[in-house]
Amino acid sequence: MKKVSVSVLVAVSILFIPFNAFANTLVATSPLSGATLQSAPSAVTVTTELPLMGEGSEITVSDPTGARVDDGAITIDGVNAVVGLKQLVKTGIYTVNYSLLAENDVPLVGKFTFNFAEPTVIATTAPQPTTLPTPSGNNVGTTIFVLGLLAAAIVVTIALSLYARKLYRER
Repeated sequence: MKKVSVSVLVAVSILFIPFNAFANTLVATSPLSGATLQSAPSAVTVTTELPLMGEGSEITVSDPTGARVDDGAITIDGVNAVVGLKQLVKTGIYTVNYSLLAENDVPLVGKFTFNFAEPTVIATTAPQPTTLPTPSGNNVGTTIFVLGLLAAAIVVTIALSLYARKLYRER
């Protein structure tokens, strides 16, 4: 009886093991899903967990009106799938649909969006030259102060030379 109950318990637990945990999953996208871009990307990259196969994998990018804007040439490099883009000219939400195949795995199918908000041109005004204030020509207070310092320096120089002469004579 114990062997039967243990066997049933093992069989039931095997049924509840999540086998889809071993399936290929999306790791990253470029541009990021939901991102708002000010400059148009040149390509869209989808990165997965498992290495991808080139045959059968597909990525399409459509503009806000539904027209395709990808160049149709998908490049697979290990876990990265890259598709080039034509020049994006319309502002709005772009949709990326992907169907990627990994060896011995179910197709990884999904979609994400990004917003392309073309920057608006803001008119700028030409810089205006600034004029520096002209100094006033008559500043009597500064002139008197400088002349006073010069006179004090002359008096100190004469006093020091007389003192040095006195010390020299006393020797």
